[in-house]
Amino acid sequence: MSTTTVTKSPAQTGGSRPAAARTAPVAEGRIGLRANLRHIGALARRNALQIKQDPESMFDAVLMPIIFILLFVYVFGGAIAGKGHNDVYVNYVTPGLMAMMGMNIAMGVGTGINDDFKKGVMDRFRTMPIARSSVLIAKIVVEVGRMLIATAILLGMGFLLGLTIHTSVLHLFAAIGLSMVFGAALMWIFILLGLTMKTAQAVQGMAMLVLMPLQFGSSIFAPPTTMPGWLQTFTDYNPLSNLADAARHLINGGPVAHSVWMTLGWAALITVVTAPLAVAKFRKKT
Repeated sequence: MSTTTVTKSPAQTGGSRPAAARTAPVAEGRIGLRANLRHIGALARRNALQIKQDPESMFDAVLMPIIFILLFVYVFGGAIAGKGHNDVYVNYVTPGLMAMMGMNIAMGVGTGINDDFKKGVMDRFRTMPIARSSVLIAKIVVEVGRMLIATAILLGMGFLLGLTIHTSVLHLFAAIGLSMVFGAALMWIFILLGLTMKTAQAVQGMAMLVLMPLQFGSSIFAPPTTMPGWLQTFTDYNPLSNLADAARHLINGGPVAHSVWMTLGWAALITVVTAPLAVAKFRKKT
């Protein structure tokens, strides 16, 4: 009685399956630039459609600039520029509020990322063969669009209250572009906070601890010359002061080189440090 030995193929035994399973997901490093840009575009469109379905999410970008400029011009304008000279203060505070818009909208990015993880949306994205960074960059792209809308409304209100451009339209666009670049850099900080903190409330609380000193310890609302010496030192190194001064000089005239380069330097430093940390945290977050 003879026995026949049957040798199963790798396909039958599944011998080659583990290797295939390990290589099935597309590694992030193998995704080309064109594919990455396509992923960012698709995700940005998805985020924009979410805003379309939930128009209330635009309330902060639409109402915040109107409330802020009216509040600060009519509460602080007379005290700082003198009674009856609110138009002078409008030209001072409006460029500063452009910097403030970026900070406040950037804070919302962190809470939104944290909330998306709670809903399981980000877990679905992480199972897809897309670059992890594309999810976060798409979020920033849409938020920069919201920031641009808020800045346009702010400038529109400023013109109604007496804002005058003493340079040129190109200088105004340069001030807007500088605000967008710095605001996008700040979003990486708040994305990292949103990925690190456990709840959206904790993200908002921590963000306020960062926002308050930076906003009010700056040249956004009042000239630093009226502040005590130690606060003036803090103001000189405050990146929001550099952005406010750069936008102010671009709109009203004055030396801009130092403030512009300082703002761009801060934006580059913040992005280089926090963007890789945010992407790594997004990849590992449970």
